[in-house]
Amino acid sequence: MPYLTTTSEIRAVIAKYTTAQTLWIDTEVADYKSRNPRLSLIQVLDDPTDMSGDRVYLLDVLDQPSVIADFIEQIMLNSTIEKVFHNASYDVKLLGNKKAKNITCTLEIAKKIPYYLLPLPDYKLQTIAMALCNFNNIDKQEQSSNWGQRPLTEEQIEYAYLDCIYLAQVHQSLLELKTQSNPDSATEDLIALGARYTQIEEQWKLLNSEFEHLQERMKKAMQAQDVAETSFCKLTRYERKTVKVAFTELARLVQTQDISLDFAVTLTQKLQKDLGQNLEELSVDIDSSIAWRLTPKTQESDEGNE
Repeated sequence: MPYLTTTSEIRAVIAKYTTAQTLWIDTEVADYKSRNPRLSLIQVLDDPTDMSGDRVYLLDVLDQPSVIADFIEQIMLNSTIEKVFHNASYDVKLLGNKKAKNITCTLEIAKKIPYYLLPLPDYKLQTIAMALCNFNNIDKQEQSSNWGQRPLTEEQIEYAYLDCIYLAQVHQSLLELKTQSNPDSATEDLIALGARYTQIEEQWKLLNSEFEHLQERMKKAMQAQDVAETSFCKLTRYERKTVKVAFTELARLVQTQDISLDFAVTLTQKLQKDLGQNLEELSVDIDSSIAWRLTPKTQESDEGNE
C-alpha cells in the first residue's frame, strides 16, 4: 500500500494509470460535514485480484488542487478508463462532477439485483462485502475520523487501503450476480422457468395474503393501544389531499383572468364516452404503447381446453 505524499510521485502514478482499463477508487474527505469539504486521500487499485494491498496507492492530495486537477483531467475525464466507486455520486462531486466519464457505481448495481438474490438490510459497502465476499469484522470507525490531520494515523492508512480491496471484491461478486439475474432471454429454459414459477406462486399468494392481513392488524392494534412505535415497525399518520374544481369554473377563470393553460388533458374512458361524437371535433394526440401481461393458466382453463 504505497502512501505517496510528494507531487512528483503522485503525478507519476497518475500518468501510469492513464493506460488502465479499470480502476477501483475511493476517497477520504476532510471537513466533509462543512460547506467546504477537502479531498484528503484518493485511493486507487488497478488489480482486483490483489488482496495484500500492494497494488493500492494512497494519493495524499490534501490542499494540492493542481494534483487533484491532474487526476480529474487524466483519469476522471478519460472515457477509456472505467472508474469504479461505491456510492459514486459522493466521490465524483469532488472529482470532476458531471464531467466525469465512464463511471461505475457498485451501489447502483446492487440496488438493481433482485432482493431474493441479494437479501441485505442495506447497501453499504461494509454490508455487501461481509455478505458476498466473506469479509468479517470490518471496522468503519475511521471513516468519521479527522482526515484533515497530518500525519495520518496507522489506523487511518490501513482503513483507506482496505476500502479499495473491499470495493474491488464487491464489484466482481456483483457482476456475477448481475449476470445470474439477467440471463439471455433468447436461450432461457421455459420449462424450468415455468416449473419454478408454479412452485412459488401458491407460496407467494399465501405469504402475501398473510403479510397484508398482519399489516392491517398491526395498524389497528397500534391505533387502539395508542402505540406509535414498536421494535418491529413505526406507525405514521399522514393526510391525503385532493384538490378538485369543476371544469366550467376553470374555463371561466381562464376567460376572465387571461390565464394561459395550454397543456394537454388526458381523456379518460369516461370523458371520451361523455364527449361522444363531439370527440371527433377535437384535435387529439394519441400515444400508443404495448404492454405484456403474464397470466397463469389455471387447472380449470387447462381442463376446458382438453
